[in-house]
Amino acid sequence: MKENILVFDTTLRDGEQSPGASLNVQEKVEIARQLEKLGVDIIEAGFPASSPLQLEAVQRISDESGTVIAALSRAVENDIKASWTALKGAKKPRIHTFISTSDIHIAGKFAGDRYGRTLEEKRRTILKMAVDAVAFAKTFTSDIEFSAEDAGRTDPGYLAEITEAVISAGATTVNIPDTTGYTWPSEFGRKIADLISRVPNSGNAIISVHCHNDLGLAVANSLSALENGARQVECSINGIGERAGNASLEEIVMALKVRSDLHNFQTGIVTEEIYRTSRMVSGFTGIIVQPNKAIVGENAFSHESGIHQDGMLKNRQTYEVMTPESVGVPKTSIVLGRHSGKHGLKARLEALGYTLADAELESVYRRFMEIADKKKEVYDDDLRVLMGDELGKPSTAFVLDYLHINSGTASIPTATVRIRHREKVFEESATGDGPIDACFRAIERALGIESMVSTYSVRSATAGREALGEALVRISDGSVSFNGRGISTDIIEASARAYIQALGLRLEHFENNTPETIDHGV
Repeated sequence: MKENILVFDTTLRDGEQSPGASLNVQEKVEIARQLEKLGVDIIEAGFPASSPLQLEAVQRISDESGTVIAALSRAVENDIKASWTALKGAKKPRIHTFISTSDIHIAGKFAGDRYGRTLEEKRRTILKMAVDAVAFAKTFTSDIEFSAEDAGRTDPGYLAEITEAVISAGATTVNIPDTTGYTWPSEFGRKIADLISRVPNSGNAIISVHCHNDLGLAVANSLSALENGARQVECSINGIGERAGNASLEEIVMALKVRSDLHNFQTGIVTEEIYRTSRMVSGFTGIIVQPNKAIVGENAFSHESGIHQDGMLKNRQTYEVMTPESVGVPKTSIVLGRHSGKHGLKARLEALGYTLADAELESVYRRFMEIADKKKEVYDDDLRVLMGDELGKPSTAFVLDYLHINSGTASIPTATVRIRHREKVFEESATGDGPIDACFRAIERALGIESMVSTYSVRSATAGREALGEALVRISDGSVSFNGRGISTDIIEASARAYIQALGLRLEHFENNTPETIDHGV
């Protein structure tokens, strides 16, 4: 009998903390639906205490999912209450609470004398906070996970002490994160084995690991931990997450599947859904999957060398350790065009993993027809990019109604824009150093807003001469940043859409008085 490894997906929580990867509620719901099809055991849906949007997203996912839904909270009562508010409609709720345990984190995060004057006093305070948090969370649900933040650099004796204490308090899962991606695979494996041997009640909880990729070792560390007694692995689609990201779900799962000769483990992942899930996450977050990315990169099953091609034609196993079909890489793409109807569009979107209500389909179909008129043929990748653009629009976003650009080598670039917002229409013109600068200046004049563009990039989101262009704009307002994303076959239009979206998010932020970013931990 194979031993089951629980797959804890944190794409919607830690993955969303990737710079520029902010997701709205509907996008998070769509990804959660796809993660359920993928077969993950636990979906970490968000951090409810961090913002009203996070709470709403976790609530929406909880209300419709049959999978275990986890919500993150710091080891404080208000966070735990917020998590339960979001989770109480879930069929299988899990409260995930965390606190820092390494000396370096303690010195930085718990510097005040109210936590103690010496390191030992601070450790006692943190241990009590951890136990109290688990006990309080236990009053709401029986499924409690505790994470010792920066466990990779935590003193082994103290880590064992706090692990034993939280299990006694009711934690059913104890997570050992390599928060900074600092450890070496053999070192991390020994750390897990040592912890299990030191903690007398370790058999009463599942030991989990959550590895970051700062040194490119997240997957290797995760696999080493599994070999040494961990039975839950925390990971994200495409490996997205803080800084260099998290352990990649698809790499861990396929490593276990392909090298089943080396171990006795199995997961419940439906591997044929991996590619579809990867593309959905990439489309919604705007984070490109690098071409040479293992499992899901464009080049993962491509062969250019003549020697490789010859070997592949004779026997695929010559240069491939898995088949494209095993991870859901399609052999063909369905092409839609201007003559396609809503039924055909809806059917194809459902095949790609998207579920749309009638009102959402109407909006998506209008944009689809706009693109089809310009592009003639619309492929699967175009649809994924379109869905990322459509579901990414905030509810109070400014809408680009009209854009005209006059530019050339012998003329001053001029832009005219007309923008709608609720019941009002704004129209202005401006000149600039180039068409993009003129466009941004016209938008600012029309809306009476000045903003600093800290990051601007344009890329081809799909292939071919009629490719969709994707523009990403980040604007800064003091300590707060807002990201906008726009797509079009015209990169100037895509840039205008992205800038307008970022400004809309800025307006929404200050209207709702969203709390500042807080420590997301783990």
